[in-house]
Amino acid sequence: MKNTVKYQNIDEYLDSIPQDLKNKLQILRSTIQEAAPDSTEAICYQMPTFKLNGNLLHFAAYKTHIGFYPGPSAIKAFVDELAPYNLSKGTIRFTLEDEIPLNLIFRIVKFRVEQNKSKLKAK
Repeated sequence: MKNTVKYQNIDEYLDSIPQDLKNKLQILRSTIQEAAPDSTEAICYQMPTFKLNGNLLHFAAYKTHIGFYPGPSAIKAFVDELAPYNLSKGTIRFTLEDEIPLNLIFRIVKFRVEQNKSKLKAK
């Protein structure tokens, strides 16, 4: 739910959205934390963000969907499994009615963790 508030952290962001949507995002957040326990939370672009050697991913709530932003490489790597969802270059959109595929989210996050760790090793 985009607005002009400048959030300081993910808890503030979550407190600003309706409870039913907040519950879904809390579960999404927990799944990300489990898959990337060394990541840190932040707000970037006014969205909940996880960082690990740079941006790992973002997510956000909107009026009609939940946006999950793992980047283009993750979309490409999991494109077949993501077929039921609305996709763009680096975005997965889950309708508010969709059950978020937490097992798939977990694997996408693990994929991004490995990518960011590899990026660090290459430096």
